[in-house]
Amino acid sequence: MKNFYITTAIDYVNGSPHLGHAYEKVLTDVIARYRRMMGDNVFFLTGVDEHGQKVQQSAKAKGVPPQQFCDEVSQEFRAMCAKLDISNTDFIRTTEERHKKVVRQLLQQLFDKGEIYKAEYKGFYSTRQEQFLQDKDRNPDGSWPEIFGEVTEITESNYFFKLQQYQSWLIEHLKKNENFVFPRYRQKQVLEFLAEPLNDLCISRPRERLEWGITLPFDENFVTYVWFDALVNYYTAVIDKPEFWPADFHVIGKDILVPPHAVYWPIMLKACGIEPPRSLLAHGWWSINGAKMSKSTGNFVEPMAFADQYGVDALRYFMIREMSVGQDSDFSQTQFLARYNAELANNLGNLVNRTLNMTNRFAGGVIPAAETQDEVELELQRLWDKTRDEVLGLYDGFQFHIALERTFAFVTATNAYIEKRAPWKLGKSTDAKDQALLKTTLATIAEALRLATALLPAVMPSTAQKINGVLGYEPGAVWKDELTWSTRLTGKKVAETAILFPRPEKPAAEKK
Repeated sequence: MKNFYITTAIDYVNGSPHLGHAYEKVLTDVIARYRRMMGDNVFFLTGVDEHGQKVQQSAKAKGVPPQQFCDEVSQEFRAMCAKLDISNTDFIRTTEERHKKVVRQLLQQLFDKGEIYKAEYKGFYSTRQEQFLQDKDRNPDGSWPEIFGEVTEITESNYFFKLQQYQSWLIEHLKKNENFVFPRYRQKQVLEFLAEPLNDLCISRPRERLEWGITLPFDENFVTYVWFDALVNYYTAVIDKPEFWPADFHVIGKDILVPPHAVYWPIMLKACGIEPPRSLLAHGWWSINGAKMSKSTGNFVEPMAFADQYGVDALRYFMIREMSVGQDSDFSQTQFLARYNAELANNLGNLVNRTLNMTNRFAGGVIPAAETQDEVELELQRLWDKTRDEVLGLYDGFQFHIALERTFAFVTATNAYIEKRAPWKLGKSTDAKDQALLKTTLATIAEALRLATALLPAVMPSTAQKINGVLGYEPGAVWKDELTWSTRLTGKKVAETAILFPRPEKPAAEKK
């Protein structure tokens, strides 16, 4: 059994979960579930980033202590994970003592090695982004981009990490590890960023300006800034489980790839004598109805409410089916309902109901053994073998949207097989050959449904469980053994009916 460690970015608690947070968790969950199905021993980490000036200000504005504010918002992220059936092993919070301890240990280690020094800094500072800015961050007309909010010029003493001296090491590391960033074209962006000299990294804030942070172990008048706090959490979670380090995949949004996770993080780990992660997976952004997602303009989706209305697995399916990993995509109710009705209700749901209905109608609710088969059955079996092999390769390459397309093409082919065999006609015949063919047909569609379902647990865990349940089937412990055409459903008692994807009756939980 191979150990497999996968992490997500930790979400900043200055706001409630949105569609982007939901997608990142579901995407990572699909990978984690697939690796478990393949037999790996998976450790799946997610969590929240709870320190910083914006949290301190938000708590003050709300009139509550920062810790209380963090407790309340972090619970929203926990609830989202539970709601979306996320199978994380651990949920880390940067205010936890286990995390603070590791951060202080690493900071002291680097300070003792001379990797951290104190210097006076004069420059422009963005409170909104909690970062110092350079002239290259300005717009062409000299103004500051709106993303930075109010920008002020300040002079203060701070501690700096010797980032620049590791620049050549990182460039060489990226060249030796061409798959360090997925998709690969994102790795080129990292190297382009590294074409310019790096500045040493400011890693502290004076406590007189920011109290809500982890105090530097070598100077109590300062707290550590986000880089040596948030980025350390992935290591914190498995420090007592060294068999899982380094992380196999770290899943993040493309906006925080460069420089935080692709530059600062590996260099920080290198300086600490810790092996860097094996790979970063940078996913794209969702727009809503063709426009940028924004609560202020009302253009947003509440993932929890959407899941309540349409079902968790329907939302999971749409997000994974609609977005090519690494690319941007658009979330619209029109497209969601198109996939919901055509692919889930009318294709998969229809196949389930036809299988149950005809097995009950013509075989007393018990799946019969196939008595004969010809080229029609063999054609469907060959399609299954092709589908299975393609889907496994697509899952390995994170091409989940195409894997689902292939899976549902097989479901479509199974429905077409039913039309070709027309069991409702065979059931009216008293001819022995027709009756034998009827049994073969019922056995074939049940087995095809079982196999299609076997490809779905990573994306639609609840739906897969329900379908197996109505087929009277309990999958075995070794998932790959489930992917071979067989007679294992013979004699199973099926349910009378199942409504997996009911027709929506009320307006969607989507604002525009």
